[in-house]
Amino acid sequence: MPDPSPLPPIDLDDGPAGRIIATTRELLLRDGYSGLTMDQLAFALGMSKKTIYIHFPSKDAIVSAIIAATGATIRRQVQAAMSKGDAFPVKFEAVLGIIGAQFGPLGPNFLDDLHRHAPALAREIDTLKENNIPIVFNLLLREGIAEGMVRPDTDIPFVTAYWIQIIKGVHDPAVLAQTGLTPRAAFDKSIELFFRGLLTDKGRKASRWG
Repeated sequence: MPDPSPLPPIDLDDGPAGRIIATTRELLLRDGYSGLTMDQLAFALGMSKKTIYIHFPSKDAIVSAIIAATGATIRRQVQAAMSKGDAFPVKFEAVLGIIGAQFGPLGPNFLDDLHRHAPALAREIDTLKENNIPIVFNLLLREGIAEGMVRPDTDIPFVTAYWIQIIKGVHDPAVLAQTGLTPRAAFDKSIELFFRGLLTDKGRKASRWG
């Protein structure tokens, strides 16, 4: 399962746990969940499995830590981008870039493998979306409304709940197989269709779709 694009960095500490998470993440995206073994991981790290188990009780625990670190990184980067004094279109593109970068390395085969062999972890990815999207949308849409770029009648809680269902749906392995899209491409197409209806004329002219 080759990576469609390079792995973006995520926030990790410099200790053994951070090294384990970082190396697992690289192997996971390369070989898939079912192709990753603890023996392979120990060899790549140059440490014993016993040492790995001191920090994480199982492969699933490491993958869960990857998901959590990814979510925390997205939240921090989005909040940093939104706190800058840039105009809404610049912040909008920055936020899309942050989120899109995390989808870039994921291929349909990877997601299908995870759903088949570790459905609980696949659900954790959905939970990450459910936790992060309200934070991102609240910041982004309120800023857009304030600058006249997003329709003032936008119901942010409804739009947020609606988008969560859209992104979970288009990233379903069966949907990706049907459309032939990568997760990143599905995200890009969905965000364009979605935001075209939310942006004002001013917002559309200032966006990539103007």
